[in-house]
Amino acid sequence: QVQLVESGGNLVQAGGSLRLSCAASGPTFYNYAMGWFRQAPGKEREFVARIRWSTGTTNYADSVKGRFTISRDNGKTTVYLQLNSLEPEDSAVYYCAADRTPYLNQNYRAPGTYEYWGQGTQVTVSS
Repeated sequence: QVQLVESGGNLVQAGGSLRLSCAASGPTFYNYAMGWFRQAPGKEREFVARIRWSTGTTNYADSVKGRFTISRDNGKTTVYLQLNSLEPEDSAVYYCAADRTPYLNQNYRAPGTYEYWGQGTQVTVSS
């Protein structure tokens, strides 16, 4: 059974940084893709970043490109999201998600592509 547990969310001032972690447990994740999404109040869940575990290939939303970095630690089966130059618009609950069939080349920006989700961690950026 796949379990994803996020941590690292906090209150931070604009321009600051945070590192979010997603601890993954269950089967081997080598063939999975891992994604980060976020959802602000009254808005739809939106794609932030994604990494294929086997190759390390990454994808980013345009709104975070150059500011956020997704990475993984194979030994710890943990995925990270480094958030730099934070803006108030980045405030949201951030969710980690796992796609067990990335080779199907489904739309990685769509939440429905991911079978497993964590409970989320709150990021609040004050101006």
